[in-house]
Amino acid sequence: MNRKGDAVPHTPNRALAAWMTDHKVPANKLASLVNTALASLEGTYGTTTERAVFRWLSGETRWPLPPTRAALEHITGLTCTQLGFRPKDGTPSPPAPEEDPVYRRAFIAAASAAGATLATPANTAPRRLGSGDVARLNAKLAAVVSMDDRYGGTPELEAHATALTTETLDLQQNGTSSARVRSELYAVAAAFITSAMWAAIDGRRLDAAQGHLNHAVTLAGLAGDPAVQFRVWGHASVLYRQLGRHTDAMAAAEASRATGITRRDPMYASLALARLAVDHADLGDTRTALRTLGQAQDAFDRADPTLRRPPWMRFYDRAELDSLALFTHLQLGRWDEAEHHAHRSLAYLRPDLHRNRALTHANLALAQLGQGELEPALATAQTIPPEMARKGRIGKLLSDFTRRMTDLAPGSAGQRTWTEHRKAQA
Repeated sequence: MNRKGDAVPHTPNRALAAWMTDHKVPANKLASLVNTALASLEGTYGTTTERAVFRWLSGETRWPLPPTRAALEHITGLTCTQLGFRPKDGTPSPPAPEEDPVYRRAFIAAASAAGATLATPANTAPRRLGSGDVARLNAKLAAVVSMDDRYGGTPELEAHATALTTETLDLQQNGTSSARVRSELYAVAAAFITSAMWAAIDGRRLDAAQGHLNHAVTLAGLAGDPAVQFRVWGHASVLYRQLGRHTDAMAAAEASRATGITRRDPMYASLALARLAVDHADLGDTRTALRTLGQAQDAFDRADPTLRRPPWMRFYDRAELDSLALFTHLQLGRWDEAEHHAHRSLAYLRPDLHRNRALTHANLALAQLGQGELEPALATAQTIPPEMARKGRIGKLLSDFTRRMTDLAPGSAGQRTWTEHRKAQA
């Protein structure tokens, strides 16, 4: 209102409307994106509604609150003034933070996948849920898996998968369904929270991963889905291994192997056995580790690669089997065998699996260093892109590489070159 009590006319925000049109993001999806970004930036999932977005578009809200502005800039890569917002004093917003535009598009695509929001409006009769709802959620799950394949376990992906878990459970609570659909919805929710757990594991946010694990075990139990239970216990094994709890890692890997899906599909059995081989190697049991690795190869050879499996099983192929063999031989100090499997894994690796490629190069560098091959090891380690070298598991492996190189050749030209390289990546 102005001083005379007349309404101040609103100027529509055409810049924001144009961005939404160009990126095919409707109002309800922009609200969801903002809430997910707020979870990443602030630690708490936001409460932005579709109506709030309409107020931005109409010009009724000229300058959102600071956390919301930060979320919008994080999503779009534009400043709020570039998005058509104007502060009352005319002060421009600071430049938006630099970020990979491809990642931003993937983030938007994942949050926007599968169409409109599934939430049931307030004050309406419960909606009957069906296989179409499950299919839409599974499309979102496939987008989450694709983001993990490409970028690894970012905090944004963890927050997004957590938010999708909440969305799925809210849908379950606010609708009615058959027992079959109810089980399938719990399975999708379990898959989402397991993706969040994996993102936290990959990013070495281990406290958060343990919290996700507790939730995942509950939801997988409610679903009664052996494939989801297989995945939960398999990731739990990796988590316990990173925590240094090798007995627990072994127990979780055995639980994954004991699920019914491994008896029906040799591909699952192969993955479970390959992970068990790593756990046996961690405990120094060379004979059992190598025998189990051979069993994993035999099961892989029996599996039908054309069978339809969940999107999160797509990663397991010949390259991943060689990668797990690489881990096993590294733990056993069998450096030449580890290098052999590293090269095979890289040869088979799908081009879109950027995180896995960087991870394999880090392990290959360790295998070469274990053989005293300083120059090849240094060259291999330097191929890892800076954005990957700073992340979770890969960052830890490169820290191990730094320590081992320092122990092996302190003060050498190679050691100095690597130290300068790591400083430049920081």
